[in-house]
Amino acid sequence: MELDLAGIHKLAAEQGIDAETLDNALAEALRLAYLKTAHAARHARVELDSRAGTFTVWAQDEIPQEPTEDDPHPAPVLGEEYDDTPHNFGRLAAATARQVITQLFRKAADEKVFGAFSGQKGNLITGIVQQDAKDPGNVHVAVGDVEAILPRREQVPGERYRHGERIRVYVVNVNRGLKGPEIIVSRSHPELVRRLFEREVPELASGAVSIMSIAREAGARTKIAVRANAQGVNPKGALIGPGGSRVRAVMENLGQEKIDIVDWSADPAQFVAAALSPAHATKVQVVSEKNKTAIAFIHDDQLSLAIGKEGQNARLAAKLTGWKIGIESEEVRARKAAQAAKEAEAEASAESSAE
Repeated sequence: MELDLAGIHKLAAEQGIDAETLDNALAEALRLAYLKTAHAARHARVELDSRAGTFTVWAQDEIPQEPTEDDPHPAPVLGEEYDDTPHNFGRLAAATARQVITQLFRKAADEKVFGAFSGQKGNLITGIVQQDAKDPGNVHVAVGDVEAILPRREQVPGERYRHGERIRVYVVNVNRGLKGPEIIVSRSHPELVRRLFEREVPELASGAVSIMSIAREAGARTKIAVRANAQGVNPKGALIGPGGSRVRAVMENLGQEKIDIVDWSADPAQFVAAALSPAHATKVQVVSEKNKTAIAFIHDDQLSLAIGKEGQNARLAAKLTGWKIGIESEEVRARKAAQAAKEAEAEASAESSAE
């Protein structure tokens, strides 16, 4: 039976599909279509002739075998192959070929998209917000000819995404979904802030400065710990930029979100003290290095600053450092220390008198 295989191969080649893959898929699809016809043999294969542009269904019948004493229930033997191509198979064959071609083309297109975006995981990309009435919970972001998904969990509280607006998003994951490649992007991920700074700060690209850790409550505040890898480089100054230009460029992409940049330190006490900025810690006492717990002592007039609104500053400092941080009053500590010193002095005086 005739089938325009040459034309099909040409279309497939344009989509990067090799002829062998196409022929195998087409032969299997035609075989399955044949098995659904009336009086079809249970065993059949389809042979394609690319030059002639034809295909043939070769069938085999089962030949029952006589039972023997050794084998009372012998399996049937397949007879010789014969041409069983249905005479009225043309329309069904054409429809099957169209379906196979469509599926292969869609798969090839999906593989191209997946290949292009699989390497984008962890990167910053720019897209255009699209509205989808059927999917109101998620925001669709067009990146070229592909739509990425910004799920509700990856959105920033209070942020509005208007149709046609250009936004920068962080690629969280690229998966093979049931309906093709699924590209998940984020606006709330802490690494989004890192990538934004990498676009603005040459010292990060050169390695002169490193971002050691990031703690973020999207839409409200972000804390970043930085260190210098080269002498004479001010890591905080590098991220802030001349007149605050670099940090301001990042903040323009984050709306009303505030950014605190602090110095990283290998000394836990120094790092914890820096992380509580803008509050000033007079002393940090490491309680347990194993359990990563510490107490920071703050003047009474800065206690609310250290804790922050609804505990935000202390919470972000803990995330940034990876330490559990207790905050106590410096004045209370000083009074306790003075009282302890007075009691020790009195005890020493009493012992001296007794002697």
